[in-house]
This record gives sequence, structure tokens and C-alpha cells, in this order.
Amino acid sequence: MNVSEILETEEDLLTCLYIKFYHPKQHTQGFYSLLPLGNRSKHSADTPLLLGRDVQVCTFPMVDRRVSRKQLAFHAYRMPGSPDMQFTLQNLSKTSKVYVNSSALDFLERVDLPSKALVRFMQYEMLITKENGEAKGSFEVELDVLPAPPLKETFFCEPSTLPVMETGSQLKPQTEFQSPLETDETYSC
Repeated sequence: MNVSEILETEEDLLTCLYIKFYHPKQHTQGFYSLLPLGNRSKHSADTPLLLGRDVQVCTFPMVDRRVSRKQLAFHAYRMPGSPDMQFTLQNLSKTSKVYVNSSALDFLERVDLPSKALVRFMQYEMLITKENGEAKGSFEVELDVLPAPPLKETFFCEPSTLPVMETGSQLKPQTEFQSPLETDETYSC
């Protein structure tokens, strides 16, 4: 195997973060005009990726004056003995919380990203999925825009406030002295 074949094989094995953005006003505002949408970009694993409005500092700058100069940081790492690249997400904003699935992050707090995560800050929603690879020194990122909010796609459902009670019989109405035979929560997505 020659050098070009080895490099080609290594590139095929890079871990990739797919980050898809949604904002309710994305069709009328140019929030994503500076982002390399639809293209994979290669990044060194030892340098955090920054998302924010500071064009000079951020890897992925956003055009929105309400976004912090440095809003989020993605940090890559590996566990000992594992070929899989893992990521943490850190909130760099002093003024707004960042939500990763159901976890709220204040300034400088960070959380491990699962293989599929819903990240929310202000009115932005980001669906992040990770495709594992084996390369140790770098990874790829592909950015895109979602046409609709990603909440249903993530399968993160919140239980409804009212449980469904089953009495075991549709003929007899349940009285206050009878206990239900089975209780189940209905999930609304």
C-alpha cells in the first residue's frame, strides 16, 4: 500500500459530526450566511471548535447580534483504549443557557454529547449526530439547515401531564374507590 492509499483510507475513517440548525426566522434572516453549509470540513482534534458571532475567533461564525461572541465550544477527546472520538459541548455564553437534551448548561459548564443530541440556545435548535470513525488526530464536521424544528426527529418526547387510566372494563365507569388495573403514561411528541 503506498502513501496516498494510506491517507485515503485514514480519511474514510474520520469521525463526523453532523450539525443541523433550525431557527424560526431562518428564512428571512441571514443567520447562516458565513457557515460552510453542505460541505464537510476537517478539524484537528486538539483544537476546540467555537460557534458564535466573533468572525475572528469562531470556527463557525453566525450572523446574529443576539448570539454571544463565543456561544459554544465542541471539545474532542478519546477514552483510554478506545478508537472512538467523543465530544463535549461547553456553554461559553454568560447571558444565556444552553440545553443539551434535557440538561441545562450555565456559563462554562460542559456535558458529554451522546451520538444524537438536541442542543438549544435562545431560539436556535441544533440536531447533532455523530458517525464514528477511527482516526485519532482529526475529525470532520458537516453543517446543514433543517426546514422544520428537529424535536420530533430526536425522539425526545415529554410525558403528558395526564396519565391514561385503564379499568379493564369499558362497561363499568371507574368510581373513586376502585383502583385502576393498569396505569400508562401517554407520550406526546
